[in-house]
Amino acid sequence: MKKVCCIIVTYNGEKWIEKCLKSIQQSSYPIQVIVVDNYSNDNTLKIASNFDNIVIQSNTNLGFGKANNIGIQKGLELDFEYFFLLNQDTFIYEDTIENLVTELDKNPHYGILSPLHYSPNEKTLDANFQTYLNRSFATENHLKKVSFVNAAAWLLSRQCIEKTGLFEELFSHYGEDRNYCDRVLYHRFSIGITEKSKIVHDRTIQRSFRKDVVQSKYAILGTFLNINKSFTSCFFSGLKQVLGLPKYFLKFYSFILTLNLFLNLFFYYIRLFASLSKIRKTRMAHKNNE
Repeated sequence: MKKVCCIIVTYNGEKWIEKCLKSIQQSSYPIQVIVVDNYSNDNTLKIASNFDNIVIQSNTNLGFGKANNIGIQKGLELDFEYFFLLNQDTFIYEDTIENLVTELDKNPHYGILSPLHYSPNEKTLDANFQTYLNRSFATENHLKKVSFVNAAAWLLSRQCIEKTGLFEELFSHYGEDRNYCDRVLYHRFSIGITEKSKIVHDRTIQRSFRKDVVQSKYAILGTFLNINKSFTSCFFSGLKQVLGLPKYFLKFYSFILTLNLFLNLFFYYIRLFASLSKIRKTRMAHKNNE
């Protein structure tokens, strides 16, 4: 039986965290929970401390990637073999983890395995997750192979983490999961979704101009850092995004806002282009896992 830890990054999650932790408590597969709290100012930490968890409190909001890195490093120190990253606004079923572990045991060349993500009604798939599932390009041993799935519920093997490394800390909240998937594929692991396991992601997807600007910037950064592509081609792909993303968002926002988005992305691109040595160094570190 594999030794599994569940890492949950929390921030002002009192609305969800008790239900999330109770669902893990009822898991048919034994699991140790590591909570990394991003300096919540509500009752999240108090609620998490009422459970048999390892609780690590940050004195600042580190963001998703950095906080998960702390949890992963703790899990590595404690010799866990599998690492289940789970969002605070989710809950699992009794057999969720058991089924994930069973499938990863059978398919050790997979670095990341995801369950199905359902919307709060527990009947329909989460809309964004449905997009990732639809983009599966092959089926292997009943697993849907994908190039990306969001990190709301990832089961990772220790072997994958040791080869791929931790989350890239240039990303603060968005884009770090896509960058990690790019690196997992580079290091010759597969990424899959199993229909034998599921979670519920209790969220409402809402569009926000500010969020779209931030996510678009990190999408460009992710392109610059994609080690599956040549150093030169990444810059041309990034420039295409600067031009193409505003065109895409024009159907959601006014011309003025879209122009604002374009200018934000253009100047962000220039700043990245001016940091070629740092970008190159980061890419090499990802290739060599330094």
